[in-house]
Amino acid sequence: MFGVLLFALASLSHAERDFLVDSVWLESNIDDPDMVLLEVRYHPHRYYTVGHIPGAVQVQRFKDLGDNRAVPLMRFPSKADFQSTLRGWGVNNDSLVVIYDDSRTALASRVYFLLELYGFDMSRVKILEGGTIEWTAFNELSKDKAKVNPGNVTLKPANPRLFVEWEDVYEDVLSRRDPDVVLLDARPQDMYTGEVIRHSIRGGHIPGAVNIVSLEGTDGQSQKWLSNEKLAYLYRSIPKDKRVYVYCHDGFRMSLAYMQLKKLGYKDVRLYNGGWSHWGNALTLPVVEGEEPYDAEYAL
Repeated sequence: MFGVLLFALASLSHAERDFLVDSVWLESNIDDPDMVLLEVRYHPHRYYTVGHIPGAVQVQRFKDLGDNRAVPLMRFPSKADFQSTLRGWGVNNDSLVVIYDDSRTALASRVYFLLELYGFDMSRVKILEGGTIEWTAFNELSKDKAKVNPGNVTLKPANPRLFVEWEDVYEDVLSRRDPDVVLLDARPQDMYTGEVIRHSIRGGHIPGAVNIVSLEGTDGQSQKWLSNEKLAYLYRSIPKDKRVYVYCHDGFRMSLAYMQLKKLGYKDVRLYNGGWSHWGNALTLPVVEGEEPYDAEYAL
C-alpha cells in the first residue's frame, strides 16, 4: 500500500510539471519531425559564437518577443506579428515546441506565456529544464544555423483573462483596494525597494505590490526548478483564491512567476502588459520606495 501511495504521489508531481523535460528526453525526441526547438539566449550572439543545441532555431529575446513599435518595447507583440514570427521559426498548429534558454527558464517562460496568450495547444509545448547547462553536461553544441521550413500556425485573439493594462492595476489595486486582487512584483528585492534603478528612470514599486522574486524558485547552479513544496513555500503569502496581477521590468521574470503560480494551482494569474518598464517611466503614476507595499502617503 505504501509503495502504491508513493507511486501515486510521484505520478501526480510529474503530471503537475509535465511541461518540463530533461536532456535525456530531448535526446530521445530530437529527431521528431514535428519538433520545433527554440533557443532564447540572454546574449543573442552566443547562438553563433558559443553554439546551440543542434537544430535549434534562434529566438532573439527582445526583437522577437516584444512589440517593436511600442513604448515600452516589451509590451506583448500583436497576434499578427507573433504569428508571423512563429511561422518564421517553422511552427505549425501540430508542432511540438520545445524551448530552452541559459537563464533559469525565465526567457523560455516568455515564449511559453505568449503561446498560451494566443491560444496555442499548450499540451504540445515543453521547456528543457536546466537549459544549456543540462544539455552540455553530456552533449555538444552546434554553430550551424538551423534550416527552417516556414510554418503555418494560426493563432487566436489574445485571451483577456491572461493580462492586464496599467489602468486595471491603478483601479483595482491603488484606487479600490480590491481585497480579491494581489499585485506581485517578481523583480529582485533591491529593484523593488528602489535601492537599484534599472530599466526605468525611477526606482521602487507600484503602490500595493508585494515582492516575491520568481528566480528564487530556481536553482542558480543547475538552473532547474525547485520542488513543488519549495515553490509553494516561496509563494505561501499569496492565497490561491485571489486574482494575481504580476509584473517585472521587461517581461521575463513575471512570465516565470506566471508559470510557477499556475503549476502550483493558482487559477487566475494575469501579467501586466508593459510592467515596470511602463509604470516606472510614466512620471505621473505613483511609486513607493522601501520594503513595504504602501508608504505613508498611500497607506489607509
